[in-house]
Amino acid sequence: MSKFVIFTVAHKEFGIPLERIVEIVKSQKITNLPKLPSFISGVINLRGAVIPLIDLRKRLGVEPVSLKERVIILKMHEEKIGLLVDDVKEIMDIEKEHIATPPSLFKGLKPEYLLSIGKIADRLVVILNIETLLTSEEMILLEESKETLFSTEAAENISQEKEEKEQGV
Repeated sequence: MSKFVIFTVAHKEFGIPLERIVEIVKSQKITNLPKLPSFISGVINLRGAVIPLIDLRKRLGVEPVSLKERVIILKMHEEKIGLLVDDVKEIMDIEKEHIATPPSLFKGLKPEYLLSIGKIADRLVVILNIETLLTSEEMILLEESKETLFSTEAAENISQEKEEKEQGV
């Protein structure tokens, strides 16, 4: 038996293994970064940690349908990444025998994003392969953008501190 966080995107249920989840938070103020793919909304500042934010709805090519959007913070490629989703529903146990390989043609989703399908009573939950949500090129681009953001913020902080000293603040 495995535990999964079940969430919705465009009225469809998805799951991620609970052991990959760091925390779930309400939507945060997003800082946009230049030259990123459209599905990467930018970064959020969560208690001092800068976390890239993937809008899962845009990545999957669907429209947002909820005002209660949540951010799922998870570990991906040894980094913390945020997934913006419509809603988080529950944490659920799914028996191993109720997890099946997805069909080769799965309407509306790229097969590389799917790990498996969980069957829970009359419900089907798409278990995401979170390792494939970002390509290696996208991960590099994201890292470079974060570094640019840090160097820009550091320069602004130094400039602001210098200005405050000159003004005697």
